Amino acid sequence: MIRQRLFWKILVAFLFTYFAVSQGIWLLVTLTLDKGEPPAIVLRNDVAPGVVMAARNALHHGGLAEYRALERALPAVTRKHLSLHPAQAAANGQWKRPPVPPQTGVHDAATTAPDGQAYIVRFSFPDARPVRILNLPPVVLLPGIAAGLVFASLLAWYLASPINHLRRGFEQLARGDLSVRLLPRMGSRRDEIADLSRDFDRMARQLEELVEGRDRLLHDVSHELRSPLARIQLALALAERSPQRSGQALERVGHEVARLDALVGELLTLARAENDGSAGDDYFDIAGVTESVVEDVRYEAEPEDITIALTTDLRNDVPLVRGNSELMRRAIENVLRNALRFSPLRGRIWVRVAEPERDREVLITIADEGPGIPADKVDAMFQPFVRGSGHTSSFGLGLAIASRAVRLHRGTIAARNRTDGGFCVEMRLPTEPLTT
Repeated sequence: MIRQRLFWKILVAFLFTYFAVSQGIWLLVTLTLDKGEPPAIVLRNDVAPGVVMAARNALHHGGLAEYRALERALPAVTRKHLSLHPAQAAANGQWKRPPVPPQTGVHDAATTAPDGQAYIVRFSFPDARPVRILNLPPVVLLPGIAAGLVFASLLAWYLASPINHLRRGFEQLARGDLSVRLLPRMGSRRDEIADLSRDFDRMARQLEELVEGRDRLLHDVSHELRSPLARIQLALALAERSPQRSGQALERVGHEVARLDALVGELLTLARAENDGSAGDDYFDIAGVTESVVEDVRYEAEPEDITIALTTDLRNDVPLVRGNSELMRRAIENVLRNALRFSPLRGRIWVRVAEPERDREVLITIADEGPGIPADKVDAMFQPFVRGSGHTSSFGLGLAIASRAVRLHRGTIAARNRTDGGFCVEMRLPTEPLTT
């Protein structure tokens, strides 16, 4: 279910405003009717007929004395609208009525007092109809407009303020300020705008890490390239000074060129691992790939009398992984060669391929008897050119390539120092059944 916290906030605020406005209008109308003059429509339809009839009856039966008594008994707001006028007969037999002032409505009736005098009893009221928008009286229209302006202003401020923070954050990010963060500016907000700020901060943090990683990689690569290039220049200078040693110098140049070629190849592999969106759609036997890598590295381990032991603990015959077998081969090979590089003479390396209790996962463990690395370097060892124990040797690009390759296959890679000495790297990869 999608959380729409901003929607509910606006809805609750609207309902609260509606309730407050309706209650305010009710209170205003109540106070107006109780203490002020009734509206013209009330005077015309409800008050005037009754008052005129009562006054006419009083005058007809009791004369002026009874009429004056009735007049004094009326409320002041009603009494001021009642008036009495002598009547004169017209030629057509009707009573002549006094003129009516402009913008005034009247309700009147003719009657005769006991002494034979004819009178016109008149109740007058304002008849100037106010201009109404949407046929709403001012007592309803004006509070509604005022409440709407207040609600719209608060809502605009509530939405525009964080949006302006977002806009300024994007401007800072576009100018290259990758340290900008928006979530602290959102205060205690817990809605979609706060989620957007949190996503912005995560994006800015990742961009900052990528740029820092790129700068660090360029610095490390330049450092790694400078050493073999310096040795090549030194070998060429020695060959110029001592032509009899040109063969040895060319051999050194060839060796350094091979190192440069290997470094460039690793950089290209790292770039492909970082830029590819997916590993691929091929299915391969990860246990078979691991066994093939172990067999190749064993030839390099023989001169140092290092033993590489491979064990498998599989519940299925062929654990299949979906992706790129060559990329995973390179990842396993880099981790294993790194273990070989730091293993002591006549040391031992353990390689284990197993399927843990959880379904559809394979675990590849590579452990050695080397010196390990400082605890503060464990989390950073999969970055390019991180230095190992004593800060005298670098892991190069091998472990960085392995980390990218494993993540590209939707797996995880972790490292730790062994309690009894040495180092251990674990790679977990999801396995999939073969589909056609």
